[in-house]
Amino acid sequence: MQPPVRPTDTGTIKRAGFIGVLFASVFLLLLFRILKYQTIDYDKYRNKVLNQITTEAEVVAERGKIYDRNGVLLATSTTTYRVFIAPRIVAQVSEEQKLKYDVLIATELAPVLDVDYEYILKQTTYTKYMDRTLARNVDEEVAKQVRKIIKDNDLEDMVFLQAGTKRYYPNGTLACHALGFTGSDGAGQYGLELKYDSILAGTNGKYITARDSHGNEMPYEYQSYIEAQDGYSIVTTLDINVQAALEEQLRTAYIESGGKNRATGIVVDVETGEVLAMATYPVFDLNDPRKMNEADQLILDQSGFAPDSEEYRKLQQELQLATWSNKAVTEVYMPGSTFKIVTASMAYEENLVVDSERFYCPGYHVVLGIKMRCHKTEGHGSQTFATGLQNSCNPVLMMMGARVGREKFYNYFRSFGYLEKTGIDLPGEGTSIFYPETAFSELDLATASFGQNFKISPIQQVMAVTTVANGGYLMTPRMVKEVLDSEGNVIKTYSADQKRQVISTATSKKLAAVLEEGVSGGAGAKNAYVAGYRVAAKTGTSEKIDKKNETGKEYYVCSCVGFAPADDPEIAVIFLVDEPTKGVLYGSTVAAPYLANIMRDVLPYLGVEAVYTDKELANLAVKTPSLVGYYDTIAEAEAELRGFEVEIVGSGSMVRAQSPAPGTVVESQNAKIILYTDREPERAYVTVPDLSGRTAVSANEILANNGLNIRIAGTNNYMSGSGAVAISQSHAAGTQVERGTVITVTFRNQDADDIPLEQ
Repeated sequence: MQPPVRPTDTGTIKRAGFIGVLFASVFLLLLFRILKYQTIDYDKYRNKVLNQITTEAEVVAERGKIYDRNGVLLATSTTTYRVFIAPRIVAQVSEEQKLKYDVLIATELAPVLDVDYEYILKQTTYTKYMDRTLARNVDEEVAKQVRKIIKDNDLEDMVFLQAGTKRYYPNGTLACHALGFTGSDGAGQYGLELKYDSILAGTNGKYITARDSHGNEMPYEYQSYIEAQDGYSIVTTLDINVQAALEEQLRTAYIESGGKNRATGIVVDVETGEVLAMATYPVFDLNDPRKMNEADQLILDQSGFAPDSEEYRKLQQELQLATWSNKAVTEVYMPGSTFKIVTASMAYEENLVVDSERFYCPGYHVVLGIKMRCHKTEGHGSQTFATGLQNSCNPVLMMMGARVGREKFYNYFRSFGYLEKTGIDLPGEGTSIFYPETAFSELDLATASFGQNFKISPIQQVMAVTTVANGGYLMTPRMVKEVLDSEGNVIKTYSADQKRQVISTATSKKLAAVLEEGVSGGAGAKNAYVAGYRVAAKTGTSEKIDKKNETGKEYYVCSCVGFAPADDPEIAVIFLVDEPTKGVLYGSTVAAPYLANIMRDVLPYLGVEAVYTDKELANLAVKTPSLVGYYDTIAEAEAELRGFEVEIVGSGSMVRAQSPAPGTVVESQNAKIILYTDREPERAYVTVPDLSGRTAVSANEILANNGLNIRIAGTNNYMSGSGAVAISQSHAAGTQVERGTVITVTFRNQDADDIPLEQ
């Protein structure tokens, strides 16, 4: 008989229901979490797992190269290596094999890497890390030795090499301020390296490796290699030969004039605005930019600060930052009389003067009751406007500025690009400092007309001069011509950018003729003369009214701007020495002769043929012929045929030796060759005379009377009787030299160009 069925207790049913719901809720919660991990949070937790079991090694992209306009390599990247260890693996393997791999690694690698033994040993103690660096920027030769150590000692899982790159500049200091350099991370920090960093850098790749709990590499589906994308290369507008010529002249001028605040120069193609050369001196080594140059190191040494002091480190940093800055682009200065070119262009463009009109300079000009004097305090007297410009006469330019008027002057100033950045493709371009348009007074107009009391950058000034040279068109200066891919294919080209026409071609040509006559005709810019080439130039000397030297006198900025050939311009040049302290401190003496040397070297290189006047041909230097081995009568006739005087010394009939040696360059006037006919000639010696302060004609005559030859340095029209005088000679006075020796004498015109002062 079946027992009777008892009815289910209500409480039991409720408890069972609660437990069921609880289990169902837990199940659903777990299911939801699983689904969430598998869907919404999948990437998050997958990456967590991957980060625990994988390691990433960066594959560094190769930085693009930098070339000059002719394909000469200016910057490249060389392969270097990082040597690192896996301390966790070192400890595990040492424990498993009962060997001291930490000691082995330190012993083997310390001498090869030139790293302290104790340092390497310490790195092996960081066992929670999989990567500790022992050395960076290791070259291929050292890397080869490390590979051998790894192989010979079975260290493949403990010691590693990671390839990377290091920036290398084949020419050291050349174009250092324009090129800039990269930091320890490989990113551009200054110059073109910074401006075009995104193009040069490329994109780094990755190599992802999976490891087990012991740190051993293992197969894994997420192990992958992401290829690096190398950077593009750039072809600059720079020409390494023009650059070298500019830098040599900057260095010489800065040293000879005792410069205190650097020198800078720019050479520009007037038709395209392309910068052929840009330099600042002193320079620094691109391959070791943090090494102090001699001038800065001297300042540090004389500072009195202890090398380990905070004051020393601060001064060192300030000096380095100043040295790295590109003075040609980042700094501003008062242009002085070089700006008179711009004021004159306004006058000619507005037809405010005719060629026959005369202006009188008593040595000063009064504006609003203030007397402002000319650099020639006794005055230039009566002169035309063109002559006034060539003489750098402040009163004449002030009169013309007044004719132009404040409004038009300001508009022209703006149109020439002085109120805006030039747009050059370099970082850190400086901004000019000029009067607000609403506050531009008559007195401001007067001082501005001759280039004083405002500041512009060298790149702005040379582009304004380029505008005058090329027919009146303001161009955007450019530093890069092309971008190349890794195969050398051109993927982008930068063309000339013509902003606007500022003056007419007729004004441009008229002004070029006036400026060229100021050089060849012996006016203020005569030290910029180059035989065979028509150079148009203007010098300037501006006061730094906001800075004084130790004696309370103002410092000066001495500069010269020019373009050539004047009748068909190819290049424009600005040359500037800031705060010279030695010699005659005018732009005509500190800057113009060196601008002339640049023109002399660069124009023939660019294919511009020299065209000599009859007077220039008569004064050209010549090379001595080779006469050794000739009979004396034939040698004498040959030498005289070439314009040389001849003196025969000895009793023989065959020329055994000569002085000067064959191929020596001498000036053609009074040039003399000594011919020796004895087998062992007794050479005659003379004492070198003191030529300081002599004109070229006088110096040549004195040397000739002593049986010596002259070679003229400076500019080359001094034999025609200009006012240039000797400032140095290659052989000191009183030195004994062989007769016929060539004495190189440097001549300079010492005329002032402009130092405007109120009185």
